[in-house]
Amino acid sequence: MKKIAIVTDSNSGITQKQGKELGISVVPMPFFIDGALFLEDITLTQEEFYQKLGEDSDISTSQPAPGDILDLWDQLLKEYDEVVHIPMSSGLSGSCETAVTLSHEYEGKVQVVDNQRISVTQVQSVLDAIKLRDEGKSALEIKEILEKEKKEASIYITVDTLKYLKKGGRITPAAAALGTVLNLKPVLQIQGEKLDAFSKVRGWKAAKRTMLKAIETDLKERFEGKEDQMVLGMAYTCSKEEAQEWKQEIKDKFPQYEILEGPLSLSVACHIGPGAMAVTCMKKL
Repeated sequence: MKKIAIVTDSNSGITQKQGKELGISVVPMPFFIDGALFLEDITLTQEEFYQKLGEDSDISTSQPAPGDILDLWDQLLKEYDEVVHIPMSSGLSGSCETAVTLSHEYEGKVQVVDNQRISVTQVQSVLDAIKLRDEGKSALEIKEILEKEKKEASIYITVDTLKYLKKGGRITPAAAALGTVLNLKPVLQIQGEKLDAFSKVRGWKAAKRTMLKAIETDLKERFEGKEDQMVLGMAYTCSKEEAQEWKQEIKDKFPQYEILEGPLSLSVACHIGPGAMAVTCMKKL
């Protein structure tokens, strides 16, 4: 049986410490903050990121350097026969496309999975990849199975402030001003490639109800007949106390489901700001 290494990136929310515990490699996502380069979970903590965000620092996301990816793969291939690389969704970053291009030099030994996942849905892909590897699947088989399942996930997110959606050009300044006055909370969704608008409601309670209802509808309609294969997830850019309250609300609504949890990736947090909450559902293998 071939030895297969599994790689993901920090957009999954998997920390370097958790990566070691799982026996996988986690590529840190780079950020430029006021012109200086930082690497997520290596030279930049979640707390430092949100402090800089709150200070209105100039923050931009970037892709891992191609040389760093190649160095990692080369190092792994000294010990392993093949590599399965699971980056964030190709619809949200160019890092997936770059990795696919780089992998062509490895004659099939490196398989890059483009299954359009991020945050806890990406975590589930990593857990599925570990399971498939342990069952004896090849890197190519793992890639094909994960990509076949790429539509089998939903993410719904609501934000605390419209400031960052306005800053990123996702809503106009006039819409942001009106939304703030009316206490409007946009509910966003990721289904497949992009972050899209889903609904607009007044207040946190209505936003949470809308997200839970959307998950309920997905479980009944999109995933009908697959309910016993589904896992729920929650992610956040809010405080851990608020996050645990949100998790409890999800548990109360869906007591029969396992819930994966973790902070939303900093790449997403750049665009939605602090205080956001998300709920997800995804099919596990």
